Amino acid sequence: MPRRASPLHCSDQVRQELMAISRSRKEEARFVERARIVLACLDGKEIQQVAKETGASIPTVSKWRARFAKSGIAGLRDRPRSGKPATYGPAFRDRVLSLLEQPPPPHLGLWDGREVARVLGASVHAVWRLLRREGIYLQRHRTWCVSTDPEFAPKAAEVVGLYLNPPLNALVLSVDEKPGIQAIQRPSGYVETDSGAVVRAMKSTYKRHGTLNLFAALEIATGQIHAQTSEQKKREDFRRFLDAVLSELPGDREIHVILDNYCTHKRNQDWLAKWEGRVHFHFTPTSASWLNQIEIWFGLLTRKALRGASFSSKEQLRAAIEAFVARTNEHPKPFHWRKREVQGSQLRNTIINLRN
Repeated sequence: MPRRASPLHCSDQVRQELMAISRSRKEEARFVERARIVLACLDGKEIQQVAKETGASIPTVSKWRARFAKSGIAGLRDRPRSGKPATYGPAFRDRVLSLLEQPPPPHLGLWDGREVARVLGASVHAVWRLLRREGIYLQRHRTWCVSTDPEFAPKAAEVVGLYLNPPLNALVLSVDEKPGIQAIQRPSGYVETDSGAVVRAMKSTYKRHGTLNLFAALEIATGQIHAQTSEQKKREDFRRFLDAVLSELPGDREIHVILDNYCTHKRNQDWLAKWEGRVHFHFTPTSASWLNQIEIWFGLLTRKALRGASFSSKEQLRAAIEAFVARTNEHPKPFHWRKREVQGSQLRNTIINLRN
């Protein structure tokens, strides 16, 4: 005769919780089934009878009866398990990153997920999951300007020093030109897409009406802009512009002018000597025009006044530029330079270094 199981007991509160679980439509079905098994056992029924009534096997009834006796309702939950070992683990990650360091096959200009999977004999979905997890976008590109100037550090420090701690009673000007601004006539307006969204649209065809060059100087301390357009970009045009700007400034103040290394600026030794003593010229490192604050203002001009606009003549383009300059000078705001350390970095990092 089989040995009778020891009686199973619990408090009224626990029994009520078990009954609520057994009637629940939100709990997992297996958890509900285990609660019903335990309730039947609490009624004093034998294991064989409980198995017959619930449709569970005798070992299953014995297991959950024992788990409840030891741990209560919490014992009816599944214990944490390690799960299936990862098919694509750290070794797979290293293989993918190492492959991306290699040139792609001759028929491709860039690696893509499907080609990586083919070469490694892996699932393309596993490759894409890994790339997303690592934040790697194979088709996304950015251009990067790298300075190879051997004197990058002292030149950059000189310019940044003028932004952060200019000499007492001195004026600092950031000067550059924006060449080849096109007067393009292109109809634009608003259209409704198939999805019902309203977007700004421009016609794909356009008519050119020539170009203008813009010389501009930014007063670092005040945000005031001095600007002049021209139809040519010669040294003489640059000299005339800067002569006009410097002549307007107070004669009792020392002036520091920040320029890039463009030939229009540097090959003017006789002209530069004319201002020696009162005006000090500082040249940014090669391929580092981003150190020149006037470039920030050029970006604002492009985004707010030029991009997407239509100009039927160079005169209309000139008027738009002059209007933007006037608006800037009505409410000038200086830029606040926060980058205290600048480096002439090289593109040497590899994917593995960046992701480890």
